[in-house]
Amino acid sequence: MVAPCSPDFASLTQRTTREKTVNKAYKAWCRIYQTVFRLAMPILPYYEPKIMHSTDQVPQVLADKRIGSVLLVTDPGIARLGLTHGLEAAFAQVGIDCTVYANTQANPTVSNVEEAAALYREHGCRAIIGFGGGSAMDCAKGVGARIAQPRKPINKMRGLLRVHRRLPLLIAVPTTAGTGSEVTLAAVITDDKTHYKYPVNDFVLIPRYAVHDPRLTCGLPASITGQTGMDALTHAVEAYIGRSTNAYTRAAAKRAVRLIHDNLLEAHANGNNIEARANMLEAAYQAGIAFTRSYVGYVHGIAHSLGGRYGIPHGLANAVILPHMLRAYGPVAECKLAELARDAGIAPAAANDQTGAKAFIEWVDNMNARLGIPRYLEGINAADVPSMAAHAAAESNPLYPVPMLMDAEQLASMYRVVAGGHFADEPAARAGEGQRRSTERPSRVARTAERKVVACSSKK
Repeated sequence: MVAPCSPDFASLTQRTTREKTVNKAYKAWCRIYQTVFRLAMPILPYYEPKIMHSTDQVPQVLADKRIGSVLLVTDPGIARLGLTHGLEAAFAQVGIDCTVYANTQANPTVSNVEEAAALYREHGCRAIIGFGGGSAMDCAKGVGARIAQPRKPINKMRGLLRVHRRLPLLIAVPTTAGTGSEVTLAAVITDDKTHYKYPVNDFVLIPRYAVHDPRLTCGLPASITGQTGMDALTHAVEAYIGRSTNAYTRAAAKRAVRLIHDNLLEAHANGNNIEARANMLEAAYQAGIAFTRSYVGYVHGIAHSLGGRYGIPHGLANAVILPHMLRAYGPVAECKLAELARDAGIAPAAANDQTGAKAFIEWVDNMNARLGIPRYLEGINAADVPSMAAHAAAESNPLYPVPMLMDAEQLASMYRVVAGGHFADEPAARAGEGQRRSTERPSRVARTAERKVVACSSKK
C-alpha cells in the first residue's frame, strides 16, 4: 500500500495543480486577446467588395484601370466545364491578355500558389481573378500575397495580419454559394509536405470586386450545392454564437440563416431555380460578412485539420461536425441558438432557450440528412488524432471567440464523436461497422464520447 504522502503521489498532485493553473491562465489570456479584437473592431480596416452581377462587367473594370494582362485562377472542374471561356473571349475583344491557371486542388496547396504566382510574373500580369469555389479564390488570394511579399513564403504569413502589403487588383467570381471567400479576409493554404493547413488572415486579402452571377452556380452537382450551403450555414452560426459579435454581424448572420432555411433545399432539388441560387449567393455573402468580422470556431479548426490530413472537402467536414459541436457546447450556446431558431422560424416565437436550441440542432441534423450528408466521417485514424487536435487548438486558440474554450485534449475527444465512436484503424471500424453507421442513429460509443466532451467542458 502506497502512503498518501509518498513522493510519487505528491509529485502527481503538484503536477496536476500546475496544469490546472496553467490551463486557467491560458484561457484567461485567450479571452483577453479576443476582447481586445472585439473592442478594436469598429476601427479596423474592414471593407466590402464592389458587387457586379455579371462577368460581362469585368473587362470594363480592368480597362478603366488600364490593366492589360490578368491571371485567372480556377480549378480543373471549372476548366472542363468551360465556364471561363466567355470571360476569356470578352478579354480578348478588348485587348486584355488572360493567362489561366487551372490546376488548383480542392484544398489549395503551397505548390498551387507558387505555380500560379510564377505564371503571374512570367506574363507580366497586373490583376488576379479567382474564378470558382473557395479553393480557387483562396489560391488567388495566396498568389496576391506572394506577389505583394515576394520574399515571404506562405508559412510565414499564417495567422493574423502578416501580409501587410497591398495586393494587386483582386476580383472574386464565386461559382458556389458557400465559402463567402469573396468578402472575407481569410485564405487557407495547405502545406504539400506536412498537410497542415495555413490560415492566412489579413485585411489586404479582401477582394476589391466580386461577381454574383447565379447562372454560374446552376451547373453545380446537387451534392456540392448541399455541402457548400451547409458551409455557409456553419459560417453564420459560428459567427453568431461566438463572443465577438456586434449588431452588424449578428444581423448578417441572421439573414444568412433565414436565406439558407428558405432556399437551400430548393436549390439542391431544383438546381436551375435562379431565384434560389441568387438567394444562396446572398446567404454565403452575408455569412462571409459575419465571420470575417466575428470569426468562426472549433468546427473550422477541426475541419481544417481533417481536410489537410485526408483531403475531406471543407463544406462536407463543416456540415458533419456542426451539430456535434453545437451539442458539445451545451447550455453556453443555448440562448443564441434559440435566437437563430426563432428568427428563422425553426422554433416558435414563444419557445424557451432550451427548446429553441434543441430545435435548431435537430434542424441541422435534418438538413444534413435531406442533403445526403452523412452523420459521421469515415477514414479518421486514431493515430492521427493527437497531431490534428494540436493543430486545431493552435489555429483556434486564442483567435476564435468560441462560446466555450477547449484545449487539445477536449478537441481530441471530438474526433471520436465525429467518427461515430470508432476510428478507421480500430478493429470494429476495419470490419465495416463505420460504413453501416454512416446514416444510422448515433452509436452508443459516439453518444458516450459526446457526453464526456460536454461534461469535461462544463467543468473547465
